[in-house]
Amino acid sequence: MADAIVARALAKRYGRVDALHGLTLRVARGECLGFLGPNGAGKSTAVKMLLGIVRPTGGDGELLGRPLGDRRARRSVGYLPELFRYPGWQSAREVLALHARLMRLAGAPRAIDAVLDEVGLRERAGDRVETFSKGMQQRLGLAVALLGEPELVVLDEPTSALDPLGRSDVRALIERLRARGTTVFLNSHLLGEVERVCDRVCIVDRGRVIAQGTVDALTGEPRGVRVLLDDGWHDYDVANAEVPELVARLVQGGARIQAVEPRHTSLEERFLALVRPS
Repeated sequence: MADAIVARALAKRYGRVDALHGLTLRVARGECLGFLGPNGAGKSTAVKMLLGIVRPTGGDGELLGRPLGDRRARRSVGYLPELFRYPGWQSAREVLALHARLMRLAGAPRAIDAVLDEVGLRERAGDRVETFSKGMQQRLGLAVALLGEPELVVLDEPTSALDPLGRSDVRALIERLRARGTTVFLNSHLLGEVERVCDRVCIVDRGRVIAQGTVDALTGEPRGVRVLLDDGWHDYDVANAEVPELVARLVQGGARIQAVEPRHTSLEERFLALVRPS
Protein backbone atom coordinates (compact mmCIF):
# COMPACT_ATOMS: atom_id res chain seq x y z
CA MET A 1 0.00 0.00 0.00
CA ALA A 2 1.27 3.48 -0.87
CA ASP A 3 2.53 5.72 1.95
CA ALA A 4 0.01 8.10 3.45
CA ILE A 5 2.18 11.14 2.65
CA VAL A 6 5.05 11.54 0.23
CA ALA A 7 6.83 14.85 -0.34
CA ARG A 8 9.69 15.21 -2.80
CA ALA A 9 11.63 18.47 -2.67
CA LEU A 10 8.47 20.52 -2.03
CA ALA A 11 9.13 24.24 -2.15
CA LYS A 12 7.08 27.41 -1.89
CA ARG A 13 8.17 30.92 -2.74
CA TYR A 14 6.17 34.09 -2.04
CA GLY A 15 7.78 36.88 -4.04
CA ARG A 16 11.35 37.04 -2.76
CA VAL A 17 10.62 34.97 0.32
CA ASP A 18 11.27 31.23 0.32
CA ALA A 19 8.73 29.86 2.77
CA LEU A 20 9.81 26.26 2.24
CA HIS A 21 12.91 24.70 0.69
CA GLY A 22 12.98 21.16 -0.64
CA LEU A 23 10.77 19.38 1.90
CA THR A 24 11.29 15.65 1.47
CA LEU A 25 9.58 13.15 3.76
CA ARG A 26 7.46 10.03 3.88
CA VAL A 27 4.76 9.12 6.37
CA ALA A 28 3.73 5.46 6.39
CA ARG A 29 0.15 4.30 6.75
CA GLY A 30 -0.84 4.04 10.39
CA GLU A 31 2.14 6.11 11.55
CA CYS A 32 2.04 9.12 13.85
CA LEU A 33 4.50 11.80 12.72
CA GLY A 34 5.36 14.84 14.80
CA PHE A 35 6.05 17.88 12.59
CA LEU A 36 8.06 20.41 14.57
CA GLY A 37 9.71 23.77 14.12
CA PRO A 38 9.84 27.31 15.52
CA ASN A 39 7.38 29.98 14.41
CA GLY A 40 7.99 30.94 10.78
CA ALA A 41 9.76 27.68 9.98
CA GLY A 42 7.40 26.78 7.14
CA LYS A 43 5.24 24.19 8.92
CA SER A 44 1.86 25.70 8.04
CA THR A 45 2.95 26.24 4.43
CA ALA A 46 4.01 22.61 4.22
CA VAL A 47 0.69 21.39 5.64
CA LYS A 48 -1.31 23.53 3.20
CA MET A 49 0.69 22.21 0.25
CA LEU A 50 0.26 18.61 1.36
CA LEU A 51 -3.49 19.15 1.60
CA GLY A 52 -3.71 20.89 -1.77
CA ILE A 53 -4.75 24.24 -0.29
CA VAL A 54 -1.58 25.94 -1.58
CA ARG A 55 0.23 25.04 -4.79
CA PRO A 56 3.97 24.36 -4.54
CA THR A 57 6.42 26.31 -6.67
CA GLY A 58 8.72 23.31 -6.77
CA GLY A 59 8.71 19.58 -6.14
CA ASP A 60 5.78 17.19 -5.95
CA GLY A 61 4.25 14.48 -3.81
CA GLU A 62 1.32 12.22 -3.07
CA LEU A 63 -1.43 12.07 -0.49
CA LEU A 64 -2.91 8.62 0.14
CA GLY A 65 -1.44 7.40 -3.12
CA ARG A 66 -2.77 10.25 -5.27
CA PRO A 67 -1.14 13.50 -6.48
CA LEU A 68 -1.28 16.46 -4.11
CA GLY A 69 -4.53 18.34 -4.58
CA ASP A 70 -6.49 15.29 -5.78
CA ARG A 71 -10.07 15.62 -4.49
CA ARG A 72 -10.55 11.88 -4.04
CA ALA A 73 -7.63 11.76 -1.62
CA ARG A 74 -8.84 14.84 0.25
CA ARG A 75 -12.17 13.14 0.98
CA SER A 76 -10.24 10.68 3.17
CA VAL A 77 -8.45 13.38 5.19
CA GLY A 78 -9.57 14.99 8.44
CA TYR A 79 -8.02 18.40 9.14
CA LEU A 80 -7.91 20.55 12.25
CA PRO A 81 -6.38 23.94 11.35
CA GLU A 82 -4.55 25.96 13.97
CA LEU A 83 -6.95 28.89 13.50
CA PHE A 84 -10.60 28.05 12.91
CA ARG A 85 -13.94 29.63 13.73
CA TYR A 86 -17.49 28.30 13.69
CA PRO A 87 -20.63 30.49 13.73
CA GLY A 88 -21.41 31.31 17.34
CA TRP A 89 -25.15 30.95 16.80
CA GLN A 90 -24.84 27.34 15.66
CA SER A 91 -24.91 24.41 18.05
CA ALA A 92 -22.15 21.83 18.07
CA ARG A 93 -24.44 19.35 16.37
CA GLU A 94 -25.37 21.90 13.69
CA VAL A 95 -21.70 22.58 12.96
CA LEU A 96 -21.07 18.87 12.51
CA ALA A 97 -24.23 18.41 10.44
CA LEU A 98 -23.11 21.17 8.06
CA HIS A 99 -19.73 19.52 7.57
CA ALA A 100 -21.37 16.14 7.12
CA ARG A 101 -23.55 17.60 4.32
CA LEU A 102 -20.51 19.15 2.66
CA MET A 103 -18.83 15.73 2.81
CA ARG A 104 -21.99 13.99 1.56
CA LEU A 105 -21.48 11.67 4.49
CA ALA A 106 -23.78 8.65 4.63
CA GLY A 107 -25.27 7.85 8.05
CA ALA A 108 -24.51 11.34 9.30
CA PRO A 109 -26.56 11.29 12.57
CA ARG A 110 -24.79 8.19 13.82
CA ALA A 111 -21.39 9.51 12.73
CA ILE A 112 -22.03 12.83 14.50
CA ASP A 113 -22.98 11.08 17.74
CA ALA A 114 -19.81 8.97 17.50
CA VAL A 115 -17.44 11.95 17.20
CA LEU A 116 -19.27 13.90 19.90
CA ASP A 117 -18.67 10.94 22.22
CA GLU A 118 -15.06 10.70 21.05
CA VAL A 119 -14.25 14.26 22.10
CA GLY A 120 -16.48 14.42 25.17
CA LEU A 121 -19.12 16.87 23.87
CA ARG A 122 -22.21 14.66 23.71
CA GLU A 123 -23.92 16.43 26.60
CA ARG A 124 -23.25 19.87 25.06
CA ALA A 125 -24.28 18.90 21.51
CA GLY A 126 -27.29 21.25 21.52
CA ASP A 127 -25.49 24.26 23.01
CA ARG A 128 -24.39 27.22 20.90
CA VAL A 129 -20.71 27.52 20.03
CA GLU A 130 -20.62 31.05 21.49
CA THR A 131 -21.20 29.54 24.95
CA PHE A 132 -18.18 27.24 24.62
CA SER A 133 -14.81 27.84 26.23
CA LYS A 134 -11.71 27.82 24.01
CA GLY A 135 -11.02 24.28 25.11
CA MET A 136 -14.51 23.13 24.16
CA GLN A 137 -14.23 24.82 20.77
CA GLN A 138 -10.96 22.97 20.28
CA ARG A 139 -12.75 19.71 21.04
CA LEU A 140 -15.41 20.62 18.47
CA GLY A 141 -12.69 21.23 15.89
CA LEU A 142 -11.32 17.78 16.65
CA ALA A 143 -14.79 16.30 16.19
CA VAL A 144 -15.06 17.91 12.75
CA ALA A 145 -11.66 16.48 11.79
CA LEU A 146 -12.77 12.98 12.84
CA LEU A 147 -16.06 12.93 10.91
CA GLY A 148 -16.32 10.00 8.53
CA GLU A 149 -13.41 8.05 10.05
CA PRO A 150 -10.72 9.53 7.76
CA GLU A 151 -7.66 7.50 6.76
CA LEU A 152 -5.37 10.45 7.55
CA VAL A 153 -5.87 13.04 10.29
CA VAL A 154 -3.84 16.26 10.16
CA LEU A 155 -3.81 18.08 13.50
CA ASP A 156 -2.34 21.58 13.71
CA GLU A 157 -1.77 22.49 17.37
CA PRO A 158 -4.68 20.33 18.63
CA THR A 159 -3.92 20.95 22.32
CA SER A 160 -3.18 24.70 22.16
CA ALA A 161 -6.34 25.71 24.09
CA LEU A 162 -6.65 22.66 26.33
CA ASP A 163 -5.90 22.24 30.01
CA PRO A 164 -3.80 19.27 31.23
CA LEU A 165 -6.88 17.04 31.38
CA GLY A 166 -7.81 17.99 27.82
CA ARG A 167 -4.26 17.30 26.61
CA SER A 168 -4.41 13.89 28.24
CA ASP A 169 -7.68 13.23 26.41
CA VAL A 170 -6.10 14.18 23.08
CA ARG A 171 -3.15 11.85 23.74
CA ALA A 172 -5.60 9.03 24.42
CA LEU A 173 -7.51 9.94 21.25
CA ILE A 174 -4.34 9.77 19.15
CA GLU A 175 -3.55 6.38 20.65
CA ARG A 176 -7.03 5.15 19.65
CA LEU A 177 -6.55 6.47 16.13
CA ARG A 178 -3.24 4.65 15.84
CA ALA A 179 -4.85 1.45 17.11
CA ARG A 180 -7.39 1.73 14.27
CA GLY A 181 -4.62 2.15 11.70
CA THR A 182 -5.32 5.85 11.12
CA THR A 183 -2.33 7.94 10.05
CA VAL A 184 -1.78 11.03 12.23
CA PHE A 185 0.22 14.09 11.14
CA LEU A 186 0.72 16.16 14.29
CA ASN A 187 2.02 19.73 14.26
CA SER A 188 2.62 20.90 17.83
CA HIS A 189 4.82 23.17 19.93
CA LEU A 190 4.27 20.94 22.98
CA LEU A 191 7.32 18.73 22.51
CA GLY A 192 6.57 16.62 25.56
CA GLU A 193 3.26 15.62 23.98
CA VAL A 194 4.97 14.77 20.68
CA GLU A 195 7.62 12.72 22.45
CA ARG A 196 4.93 10.63 24.13
CA VAL A 197 2.69 9.83 21.17
CA CYS A 198 4.68 10.02 17.92
CA ASP A 199 6.51 7.23 16.13
CA ARG A 200 8.78 9.62 14.25
CA VAL A 201 9.60 13.33 14.21
CA CYS A 202 10.46 15.77 11.43
CA ILE A 203 12.03 19.10 12.48
CA VAL A 204 12.03 22.07 10.10
CA ASP A 205 13.70 25.46 10.50
CA ARG A 206 13.85 28.42 8.10
CA GLY A 207 12.02 26.39 5.49
CA ARG A 208 14.34 23.38 5.53
CA VAL A 209 14.27 19.94 7.13
CA ILE A 210 17.10 19.84 9.67
CA ALA A 211 16.41 16.47 11.31
CA GLN A 212 14.02 13.54 11.09
CA GLY A 213 13.80 10.07 12.57
CA THR A 214 12.47 8.24 15.59
CA VAL A 215 12.46 10.02 18.93
CA ASP A 216 15.12 7.62 20.22
CA ALA A 217 17.34 8.24 17.20
CA LEU A 218 17.09 12.02 17.62
CA THR A 219 17.62 12.11 21.37
CA GLY A 220 20.49 9.60 21.33
CA GLU A 221 21.87 7.25 23.93
CA PRO A 222 21.37 7.82 27.69
CA ARG A 223 23.81 10.41 29.06
CA GLY A 224 24.71 10.05 32.71
CA VAL A 225 22.18 9.34 35.45
CA ARG A 226 19.44 11.07 37.42
CA VAL A 227 19.40 10.51 41.16
CA LEU A 228 16.33 11.20 43.32
CA LEU A 229 17.35 12.59 46.70
CA ASP A 230 15.20 14.04 49.48
CA ASP A 231 15.27 17.47 47.81
CA GLY A 232 14.44 16.24 44.31
CA TRP A 233 16.17 14.97 41.17
CA HIS A 234 19.85 15.67 40.47
CA ASP A 235 21.72 15.04 37.20
CA TYR A 236 25.23 13.57 37.08
CA ASP A 237 27.32 13.20 33.92
CA VAL A 238 29.07 9.94 34.71
CA ALA A 239 29.80 6.77 32.74
CA ASN A 240 27.86 3.60 33.59
CA ALA A 241 30.91 2.09 35.25
CA GLU A 242 31.17 5.08 37.60
CA VAL A 243 27.58 4.90 38.89
CA PRO A 244 28.31 2.57 41.89
CA GLU A 245 31.12 4.88 43.00
CA LEU A 246 28.82 7.91 42.68
CA VAL A 247 26.13 6.22 44.77
CA ALA A 248 28.65 5.22 47.43
CA ARG A 249 30.03 8.76 47.58
CA LEU A 250 26.55 10.28 47.97
CA VAL A 251 25.62 7.83 50.73
CA GLN A 252 28.87 8.50 52.59
CA GLY A 253 28.05 12.19 52.40
CA GLY A 254 24.75 11.58 54.20
CA ALA A 255 22.40 11.61 51.21
CA ARG A 256 19.36 9.35 51.11
CA ILE A 257 18.96 7.91 47.62
CA GLN A 258 15.42 7.01 46.57
CA ALA A 259 15.98 6.20 42.89
CA VAL A 260 18.64 6.09 40.19
CA GLU A 261 17.84 6.06 36.47
CA PRO A 262 19.59 6.77 33.15
CA ARG A 263 19.45 10.38 32.03
CA HIS A 264 18.05 10.78 28.50
CA THR A 265 18.24 13.89 26.40
CA SER A 266 14.66 15.10 26.01
CA LEU A 267 13.17 15.94 22.63
CA GLU A 268 12.90 19.54 23.79
CA GLU A 269 16.63 19.69 24.59
CA ARG A 270 17.47 18.22 21.19
CA PHE A 271 15.07 20.57 19.42
CA LEU A 272 16.57 23.64 21.08
CA ALA A 273 20.09 22.51 20.25
CA LEU A 274 19.12 22.22 16.58
CA VAL A 275 17.15 25.44 16.08
CA ARG A 276 19.02 27.88 18.33
CA PRO A 277 21.65 29.90 16.46
CA SER A 278 25.19 28.87 17.33
